[in-house]
Amino acid sequence: MKKILVILDGIVAKKLMKRIVETNTRDNNYDVVYMNDSIVPENKASNFTFYKFDPTSESKLAMVLDKDIHSQVLVALNSKDEMLNVIKNIRSRKSNLPISILDYWGIELSDPYLNIYKGIEVLANGMVERLPNIPVMAQNIGLKQGEIMEIKIPFGSSYAYRYIGSIEQRDWKIFGLYRNDQLVNIKPSLILKPNDIILVIGKPTVLMQIYNAIGKSQGQFPMPFGHNIYLYLDMFILSKKRVLDIVEELKYLNKRLKNSKLFIRITRPTNVGILEYIKDVFGKNDAVEIKMDYHDIGMEKLLKSDTKTLDIGMIILANENFKDKSKIKHLLDLKLPIFKLGENLNASIKRTVIILNDINSYEQISPVVFDVASQFKTKTKIFDMDPVGEDEDKTHLLDHFENLSKIFNEKIEIISNDKNPIRELKKQENILQILPLKEGMLNKRLSWKFLYTNPDLISFDMRKFNQLLIPIIEE
Repeated sequence: MKKILVILDGIVAKKLMKRIVETNTRDNNYDVVYMNDSIVPENKASNFTFYKFDPTSESKLAMVLDKDIHSQVLVALNSKDEMLNVIKNIRSRKSNLPISILDYWGIELSDPYLNIYKGIEVLANGMVERLPNIPVMAQNIGLKQGEIMEIKIPFGSSYAYRYIGSIEQRDWKIFGLYRNDQLVNIKPSLILKPNDIILVIGKPTVLMQIYNAIGKSQGQFPMPFGHNIYLYLDMFILSKKRVLDIVEELKYLNKRLKNSKLFIRITRPTNVGILEYIKDVFGKNDAVEIKMDYHDIGMEKLLKSDTKTLDIGMIILANENFKDKSKIKHLLDLKLPIFKLGENLNASIKRTVIILNDINSYEQISPVVFDVASQFKTKTKIFDMDPVGEDEDKTHLLDHFENLSKIFNEKIEIISNDKNPIRELKKQENILQILPLKEGMLNKRLSWKFLYTNPDLISFDMRKFNQLLIPIIEE
């Protein structure tokens, strides 16, 4: 059990004494030196001993200091001179005793055992943090530099409807979450929702970046998955023309998306001329890095290794990589968005498209839909079609998309009828279809494709358009 010396006087003393009593766990014993009777609580706990005298009296204070071995001193007084005298009196008896003081006057002392809490800064921070769009930081925990922060998830944030396991957390971590005034257990499958309050810990500079990213409603993708985009280019399975088309598409994507860096991983190179062309196109760009694999390490090992070290937020793959679905099941484990390059590449996306299916999946990907549309400067076309008469009512989901479109200030076009959505999709040109990445997409298909009615699976098997696959939690 530790012995704490508390020296109090002035306007803060009564409130501070009340706070100490309220947080009393009886694990400490307190010697309290005071001058005003109003400070003393009505109910005195047995582990509190009170002394009424002027603490600037060296002899009287020495009596208390010599009586017990104190582990710490807490001082809150009414004047700078009194504070300096008390510190001097303590140091004359105990040179290494830790002292914490409440300072309103700008006290500057060279004392390694003195912790100074700036009263004006504490008050100012407390008031400022009540304002909207201001980060709330723990002032007096850890290094006292703001390495613990409270962040509210706004409606329309790119972090809303993201499950925690899919959020890249480097140099910071989510360690607590409040929802509807209740503390919720943190787990990777927990989905963040608007108005959730998360508690995060990490480097103060990183936390401010995260705070700013969470507060913004558009232009953040590929965050929160990661900062960089990554092309896996297996030249052995691609024709020369196909590689050249992919390079042009890559230039377009790198220009449009708000990524920090582009990594090009080339494996199984087959044409020296094309390699030199790629290096000529991107070689002078410091934000592009070309990495070679001459040893045919394999897609699974390369992606697993690179995603761990390169802060990847989106992986770009050609349609050809998806021919053998048994060899790409590992993509699900990465929990990263996949940009699947279609056959009709022209380095221009005129419209983003979604075909509404199940409510859970499309609610999760909804913020990404508008974030991506804002970066490509496209209108979003939403197909709400029900040719087989499904039971699930999508009214709530449509309202959700309409609300998000207002928040993101993005235009949407909703097509509602009972036509076949896949037939309507095939009529589109220069589109990017955005889909939830589901386990069933990477399963082997039966020969009788007419048996499939799920538009997500049917769309995924199409090779015509570019598709962006967003990882989700499947229920």
